[in-house]
Amino acid sequence: MGQDILDRARAGDAHAFRELVEPYRHELQVHCYRILGSLADAEDLLQETLLAAWRGLDGYAGRASVRSWLYRIATNRCLNALRDAGRRVPAEPSPPFTPTEPTRRTEVTWLQPVPDDPAAHYSAKETFELAFVAALQKLPPRQAAVLLLRDVLDYSTAEVADLLETSSTAVKGALQRARAKLRQTVEPAPPAPREREIAQRFADAFSEGDVEGVVALLTDDGWLAMPPAPHEYVGREAITAFLTRFGQWRGTRRFRLFPTRANTHPAFACYLTEPDGTVGCPAGILVLAPWGDRIRTVTWFLEPELFPRFGLPAEVKVC
Repeated sequence: MGQDILDRARAGDAHAFRELVEPYRHELQVHCYRILGSLADAEDLLQETLLAAWRGLDGYAGRASVRSWLYRIATNRCLNALRDAGRRVPAEPSPPFTPTEPTRRTEVTWLQPVPDDPAAHYSAKETFELAFVAALQKLPPRQAAVLLLRDVLDYSTAEVADLLETSSTAVKGALQRARAKLRQTVEPAPPAPREREIAQRFADAFSEGDVEGVVALLTDDGWLAMPPAPHEYVGREAITAFLTRFGQWRGTRRFRLFPTRANTHPAFACYLTEPDGTVGCPAGILVLAPWGDRIRTVTWFLEPELFPRFGLPAEVKVC
C-alpha cells in the first residue's frame, strides 16, 4: 500500500478507499461467515466493517497493517452484533406434511452454505467445511474469534490480544478451551476418492424417490439436518423413516437436481414440480459430506433465498 493511496482515501477519495480495502474484501467476508455461520449476516457485517473503516480512517495510525486493522474492525463488529442483538434465529418453517419424530433438535438453525469460489485459496480446506463452521457456532463467540485469528489466520497471541483488546493470558485460555471443544465435535474426514461418483449416485436415487438407494450410500452413523428447521435424523433407521414419510407426501411430484458445490462439498440444487407439472420450483440445496466411500452427512438447506446467491434460476423446466 502506498502512502499516497492512504492520504487520498483520508481526503475523501472513494476510489482510493476501494483500492485500499478491495484486496481484503473476500477474506473478510469469509471471516465474518465463519463467526456468524450465516452468509446473509456475513454480507451485512462486511458492509458495516467497510463503512466503519471509511469513517475511521483518520484514526488509523498505521502501526498495524491495513489487513490487521480491517480484521480488528470486522471481528469486533461480529462480536458486537452477537452480543447486542443476540443470535438472529430464523423462524422455524412449517412443513407441508407431518414429519417423523426427529432424533434430536439443534439450536443452530441459522447455518447457511456458501458457494465454492474456484478462484479462492484457503489456508486449510477443513476450516471452510460445513462441519467446522457449524462447530464454531456452538462455541462462545469470543472463543470462536480467538481460534479463527490464531489457528486459521495465524496471528500471534500478542496480536490477537491487541485486536480483541484483551490480555495474552485471556487469549491463551480461550484458545485452549476452543481447541478442546472442537476436538470433541470435528473429526477429520478420510479421503473420498470417488466423491463425484458417490454424489451422482445419491442424486439419482434421491431424484427417483429411491429411499433404499439413498440410505445404502450413508454411513451407519449418518445424519440428516434441514436448516432452518431444528430437526436432525441420526442413523439409517431414522433417516429411512423420514424419507419414506416425505416420499408419501411427494407423490407424483418430480425432482430435478443440479450439481453445484458449497463449503468445499458436493452439493445439489433441488427443484420440485407440482403433480403433473413441468416447471420445477426451488426445494432446497442439498450439501453432502463424503466419508470415504460413503456419505456421512446430508444437510438439506430449505431456504429458497439461497438460490440467487448460488447463481441458480428461480424455476426450471422438468421434462
